[in-house]
Amino acid sequence: MIIYEATKSEFISDVTNELLVERLYTSYQEKIGRTSKQEILSWENSLQRMSNVMQDKDIPQDAAVAIEFKIPNTSKRVDFIVAGNDGKKDHVVIIELKQWTEVEKITSKDALVNTYLGGSKRAVTHPSYQAWSYAALINDFNENVQKQQIELKPCAYLHNYRKSENDPLTDKHYQEHLMKAPVFAKGEIQKLRDFIKKYVRIGDQNKLIYQIEHGRIRPSKSLQDSLTLMLKGNEEFIMIDEQKVFYEEAFHLAIDCVKNNKKQVMVIEGGPGTGKSVMAVNLLVNLLNQDLMTLYVSKNSAPREVYASKLKGTIRKTEIDNLFKGSGSFTVSKLNEFDVIIVDEAHRLNEKSGFYGNKGENQVKELIHASKFTIFFIDENQKVTLKDIGSVDLIEKYAKEFDADIIRGKLVSQFRCDGSDAYISWLDDVLQIRETANNDYYGVDYDFRVYDNPHDMLYEIEKLNKENNKSRMLAGYCWEWPTAERNNTEHKDIVIPEFDFEISWNLQDSIWAIDQDSVSEAGCIHTSQGLEFDYVGVIIGPDMRFENHEVITDFTKRAKTDQSLKGIKKIEKEDSERAKAIADQIIRNTYRTLMTRGQKGCFIFCTDPMLNNYFQNRLIKTLAYDDLSPSLVSKVAENTEGYN
Repeated sequence: MIIYEATKSEFISDVTNELLVERLYTSYQEKIGRTSKQEILSWENSLQRMSNVMQDKDIPQDAAVAIEFKIPNTSKRVDFIVAGNDGKKDHVVIIELKQWTEVEKITSKDALVNTYLGGSKRAVTHPSYQAWSYAALINDFNENVQKQQIELKPCAYLHNYRKSENDPLTDKHYQEHLMKAPVFAKGEIQKLRDFIKKYVRIGDQNKLIYQIEHGRIRPSKSLQDSLTLMLKGNEEFIMIDEQKVFYEEAFHLAIDCVKNNKKQVMVIEGGPGTGKSVMAVNLLVNLLNQDLMTLYVSKNSAPREVYASKLKGTIRKTEIDNLFKGSGSFTVSKLNEFDVIIVDEAHRLNEKSGFYGNKGENQVKELIHASKFTIFFIDENQKVTLKDIGSVDLIEKYAKEFDADIIRGKLVSQFRCDGSDAYISWLDDVLQIRETANNDYYGVDYDFRVYDNPHDMLYEIEKLNKENNKSRMLAGYCWEWPTAERNNTEHKDIVIPEFDFEISWNLQDSIWAIDQDSVSEAGCIHTSQGLEFDYVGVIIGPDMRFENHEVITDFTKRAKTDQSLKGIKKIEKEDSERAKAIADQIIRNTYRTLMTRGQKGCFIFCTDPMLNNYFQNRLIKTLAYDDLSPSLVSKVAENTEGYN
């Protein structure tokens, strides 16, 4: 979508006659339906400067100009485009406009600078990287650009910024990005003109702006090949047994659905460790390889970040990140805009989208609307917030509304927790989620330990993590996570004073699940759901305790910064028993989810001593049935090596 399109001469005329702002405002209202005159006026200075740039007689009068081009499948917008031909090839010059006056370099991270935005200093992407990444997105996902070999030439123009000697904006740290997209500043108007004229010497004879705006969203061949290569060499994404069976069915159904243009919805149920995410990633890569525009969607950002990172290798960040979307990204999508959407952790879907929960109608409905073939991987027992609405019934309701065929399947075999279905059954019984036949630990082939001291548990997790970086600490969300301290590991959020134990929550700006140093940080339900590790150490907080022979939950002990139970107090005022029942299920589901993240083992420490004793007793009583296995005593880990 483009907000404004004209020739060079028409653009200059609109600026000169003070008509551009009004036309931009009208176009915005028609195409998006929301903006303010103030927002449009904020561009006026930048567009006036671009009018000055374009007033060069050697830039052809019929060169095409476009303002605010929204890159399909993203929320990103290209500020300014000039299109034409250099006498041999068609070119589109992409110009990122900035009104910055100050910049500080950040050498500890790639492609980031500090500047003042919204009244405070913030870390943002370097303008050269931003311009190049937008060009890369268009090139990698626009069929017309690929087939017609339209050359994209990015640059940035900081018209209020004056370069100085040893300028941070052009520091050698950013050399790689500056080579791909040069940056022009105040006083360099002629250099920017020369850059444009190098590629646009003849007007836009092939309607390049139209070609880009109406190009079918399609992954480039180079992206397909890179992803396929990464998947084949990654053992973490190998499918076995029924995973492969369901994958093959979903794969061929998706291809046939798009070919026959008949909308379909597939629902695959499966508990923890049944391989839902492994199937999802395989389907993403291999359906893209069939020229189907496919997306991986999850409510939580953690799975998206981890799986995208594991597939990256040498692939550009912008390419692969654009395939992984949040569930609120489809509020304004067109009907069947995408070939396939794969929804992982579908039980976590919300009704409304947006930061304030004020966008869209229903995420389940929007996902089905946006795709010809939609696959939902779901486990209704992993709903962990009040906003989680994803259910099989709701998916079927909206599938019928769109007259879509419904295909259902259920993954049964458990491949996490050492493949021990017995462990999950035992855990449900111990957490008093449901009574099961596994009311004792007899026959459970899984490393479950109860620690009397959190230091010992952390020590063991850190030791195990040295093997392959696949062990992590987790905790119930009973401790605050202050906004100002979210990237400060020196600030210890989780404090258990009786053991002189302190640990910080995971850093906000890191991929906690795979960053080597994050083993000494604790993740929560929001950073771990949908992921798996070899071993997890779980701190069960004061929102769960043991009294009168029962496991009790207490939602009042949850941290205020946790949004999982936002709105529960309102429900409590209306119906206290209903509120307790809803919160009780969420808290039990949360710990069940945390305690099934470990593939080989789960260790726990409970802040409530009685709950710790309860877990220990549920393990020890097994010895009455298995006197020949005294090694089980070690599962109750008291004062093991390390801290005391």
